[in-house]
Amino acid sequence: MKKMLKKLSLVLAVTVVLAGFWAWAFSLDFTQPSPIFGVTFSNKYASSLGLDWRQSYLAILDDLAVSHLRLVAYWDEIEAAEDHFVFEDLDWQINQATERGRKIILVVGRRLPRWPECHDPNWLSDLSELAIQQQQLEFVRETVNRYKDNAAITAWQVENEPLFNWFGECPKANKNFLKQEIDLVKSLDTRPIIITDSGELNHWQAAAGMADWLGITMYRIVWNKYLGFWDYFFVPSAAYRWKADLTKYWHPGLEKIMVTELQMEPWTLDKNMTDLTIEQQQRSFDLQRFNNNIAYVKSAGFDEVYLWGAEYWYWLKQQNHPEIWDQAKTLW
Repeated sequence: MKKMLKKLSLVLAVTVVLAGFWAWAFSLDFTQPSPIFGVTFSNKYASSLGLDWRQSYLAILDDLAVSHLRLVAYWDEIEAAEDHFVFEDLDWQINQATERGRKIILVVGRRLPRWPECHDPNWLSDLSELAIQQQQLEFVRETVNRYKDNAAITAWQVENEPLFNWFGECPKANKNFLKQEIDLVKSLDTRPIIITDSGELNHWQAAAGMADWLGITMYRIVWNKYLGFWDYFFVPSAAYRWKADLTKYWHPGLEKIMVTELQMEPWTLDKNMTDLTIEQQQRSFDLQRFNNNIAYVKSAGFDEVYLWGAEYWYWLKQQNHPEIWDQAKTLW
């Protein structure tokens, strides 16, 4: 009986200490004086919302006056036919940003932002994996060579969460091939290479070991068909800061850790956004969560943060709900 009581007392003591430590962590604030905010823009996503994607993009540039952009070179759009490259839409996006003096991260590769993650041209389906890799390298080469003389591009992001296998309709991660892609881009241009990873569901170390800059996601509420909504209310922002500091300690050559995907739109269950009612959307994101997420990422102390969902804010504005759009204007 005494042994059991001692064990219970030890467990209780450890629990109290951990609870106290976690409560203390919630009180910490690593806010940087002037964090840079940017947005990811996907012409595909804007179109899926029924928007004129060019109009949406210009509104982001001119009405929001966003200073930093993460743009995407979608393989299936640029090389819809094998060996025939059409960069017209991406040229337009980059030129519009460049003319306005905006800064750009360009994402290249096969696995890219927005579902289904891998944006494969149809003609890949008849090729072996080795042949696909060879075509992929050629696509990356064409893209980087086209834009490497543009000073508005600050970095190349190679793939999107390429070592994270839990999400997306993509082949299993191939670290050796990813290194080939990185080496190719480095041989073509000297600007930093960004590799991204899940902020919540991965350890970052493998991605950090391959990157000049590490980009992470930051999600506050998610959904899946088994658990429903899952709110990360129990994770203090300090946990991201500590994880980033440890990552930099283990990878002293890493120049920067940034948030490349801060959740700033609803989780859409297993439907399209336009199939959800406003009330359903607000279960996982509304104006209050917008403000809370901005405060949260600021307190984590990251000095560069890219928001996820600007196309959605513009769509809401077209539905006579301009509140989030108007609030976003205060960031730039």
